[in-house]
Amino acid sequence: MSNICDDEVERLAGAFAALSNPQRLRMFIKLATTCCAPEAGSEQADECCSAGEVGAGLDLAASTASHHLKELRRAGLMHVERHGRRIDCWASQETLQRLASFLSAWAKPPRTAGRALSVRRVARRGGDR
Repeated sequence: MSNICDDEVERLAGAFAALSNPQRLRMFIKLATTCCAPEAGSEQADECCSAGEVGAGLDLAASTASHHLKELRRAGLMHVERHGRRIDCWASQETLQRLASFLSAWAKPPRTAGRALSVRRVARRGGDR
């Protein structure tokens, strides 16, 4: 059995569940690739993505986009900060690191092309007999 505590398993399961929805995954990809986290003490809100920008281009009703953002936030995948009427959003770097280290711990190194080729040759020779 793994040495991951139950609380961590619950957090990971929540993140994976939130990302299992294709629209939420698209929104999270946008958050992670184009939306910045605000600098501490900085007033650079115009460089961050607003909630509306995250859902733009996905052909979603505003209420549906809002629901998806709420689910991403609830799963710990994003942060929000209000600036008057504007709500800035960005991906949680802590959660990204948690997911990356979990997945990398279970990943096996890819097969080399030479090994795959030799396996095919052996299989072909065995089939010729």
